[in-house]
Amino acid sequence: MAIWQWGLLALGAVWALQSLGVWLQMRHYTDVFKGITNKYKDGYVGAGNSRGRFGKGTIALIVVAPDLSVQRLLTMTGRSVFAKFSRHEQFEGMTLDQLRSNPAVLGEGEAGVTKAVERAVEQIDRSRLEPKGPGLSGLKTVGE
Repeated sequence: MAIWQWGLLALGAVWALQSLGVWLQMRHYTDVFKGITNKYKDGYVGAGNSRGRFGKGTIALIVVAPDLSVQRLLTMTGRSVFAKFSRHEQFEGMTLDQLRSNPAVLGEGEAGVTKAVERAVEQIDRSRLEPKGPGLSGLKTVGE
């Protein structure tokens, strides 16, 4: 085989490995999200992200009880598909207002973590304010 054929073969192998890694990471995210929503039936869940162009990307998941206290705060930060969620127990029990007023408390020196937490809190605020009326929001899915 010519050198360019070996190059194309190597490129295809790397692309296949990347696709497998992305699939595994999405499966991990889905499993964690399903676990959170199954464990905490009441309250709100917010997911926020921050993409790093060449740096680390971050995803934050926040579970808030109906009384607006943080029940669970998870972050996943990394450059590769091998990143996993880490739990931050020191913030559980904190009110949403405390977290909203100082989201940098979690990401000391890391702007990506702060931005992801801000976006997750914004998503929780939006879901709290949207009306629970007729329509798709009132429908139950087959699994419920």
